[in-house]
Amino acid sequence: MWVQTTDPLGSLVLSALVAAIPIVVFLVALVGFRLSGLLAGLIALIAQLLVAALGFGMPLTAVGGAGLLGLLNAVWPIAYIIVMAVWLYKLAVASGRFDVIRSSIGGISTDQRIQVLLISFAFGAFLEGAAGFGVPIAICAALLVQLGFRPLRAAMISLVANAAAGAYGAIGIPVIVGAQVSGLEVQELSRAMVLVLQPLTVLIPFLLVIILDGVRGLRETWPATLLVTIVFSGVQAGVLWFLGPELADLGAGLAAMVALFLLGRVVWQPRRVHREVGAPEPEQHHATLREVIAAWSPFYILTAVILVWSLPVFKNLFAAGGPLSALVFAVPMPGLTGSVQTPGGDVVTATWSFTPVNATGTAILLAVLVSFWTTPRLRAGDLVWTLAETVRGLWRALLLIAIILVLANIANYSGGSASMGTALAAVGPLFPLLAPIIGWIGVFLTGSVVNNNTLFAPLQVATAEQIAVDPALLVAANTAGGTAAKVISPQSIAIAAGAVGLAGRESEILRASIWYSLGILAAVCLWGGLLSVLLL
Repeated sequence: MWVQTTDPLGSLVLSALVAAIPIVVFLVALVGFRLSGLLAGLIALIAQLLVAALGFGMPLTAVGGAGLLGLLNAVWPIAYIIVMAVWLYKLAVASGRFDVIRSSIGGISTDQRIQVLLISFAFGAFLEGAAGFGVPIAICAALLVQLGFRPLRAAMISLVANAAAGAYGAIGIPVIVGAQVSGLEVQELSRAMVLVLQPLTVLIPFLLVIILDGVRGLRETWPATLLVTIVFSGVQAGVLWFLGPELADLGAGLAAMVALFLLGRVVWQPRRVHREVGAPEPEQHHATLREVIAAWSPFYILTAVILVWSLPVFKNLFAAGGPLSALVFAVPMPGLTGSVQTPGGDVVTATWSFTPVNATGTAILLAVLVSFWTTPRLRAGDLVWTLAETVRGLWRALLLIAIILVLANIANYSGGSASMGTALAAVGPLFPLLAPIIGWIGVFLTGSVVNNNTLFAPLQVATAEQIAVDPALLVAANTAGGTAAKVISPQSIAIAAGAVGLAGRESEILRASIWYSLGILAAVCLWGGLLSVLLL
């Protein structure tokens, strides 16, 4: 049996630097050499194989098992979810109802600054709360392109906007899992999230407007920007503080959409309408309320089905001992399960879960079918054609996601991820200042705030106890740092590129987004460090 180590080279700092080589290689290949995402990912994967086998002494059987687990997870559930979500969107376009969707958005405002607040920020948060897993990035980026945004700008804006909602995706799962693995109360961690992340969330709408139109844009749209900030952050903070993380994105996103609708239709419009150079003027289409409701119905159906899939009573059907537990298949990974031991002495049990019925992707598939059956204009050929178009447009993005998840699993099971985290934890009293960086690394590697908290929340708690800092504060900082990384995680960028037709040009999206991710991370680090002193 092979025993993991976080310090194979006899120097924790040196071991951590070696573990970081694949991340550095990937970033340099994308940003420095401007290679395609696939080529950069393959080079980084080769680097990861060498680091795991030669640097950390990981047996080839364990390397193969970890890589296989990453590949299977890329297919199920991640690729399944992404394909189903984009299929739903393309079906809405094929139905001919998208003209009504465009006009309903234009009826609130034809100003693209307001449209970003409505779509990428508010509607994106709503979708994040319902589904997560890249669904809001894919759908919102594609919506912006349909509204006249350039694909690169649409992708980058949707990635940055997701920073306000990514910590509470899929009915608050990242916070719930973070509490479970660290031994904290969910409500305790939720309140710590308000303290750590809410000040940044307040700034995101202002940042989005500045990205689009600079300070002048902020002066011209301050009523809408201020309103959406107050409503969204107020509802999100209130839900987190008093109820927990489950409805933090759903409630805040819905409230912000309603507020913008009422403001735009009843109270105020900007004097100057801002549209990007070359953006077509919005088509005028006067739709009835019934037509608007019907046009948006695929997204209502999606939300309703996802909420049912998230109910405890539904989840319990498939839990161990539940009446439908036989429909959940756990496949042990050869080379890992029973063959690898952690530094703490635990034997690794690594399984791939195949859940054909209760998977999030199946919920979205049901929404696709219901939308198809309730749209008379659609024919069976449209259903098949839109699915084929979806796969044709996404296959490069899905392949990149698979490569990155293979890399991430090898890094995790080799001990490389823990090595980087442990090295940062060794700084002692300065650790609260650096705690979000661990979360940033975790999400950059795995693309998931949930996986990040699973990996590093226990480390954050252990370090907090050593330096006499509130453990909930550091787990919240870990989650917040992970949210900053979602802006440029290879998985998120691949999804955005596929959604807007820029597959193979991931380096352009990364270059456009990276400074926002690092800026958000720096702000979280400074604020988290200050909080750790103020709350002593």
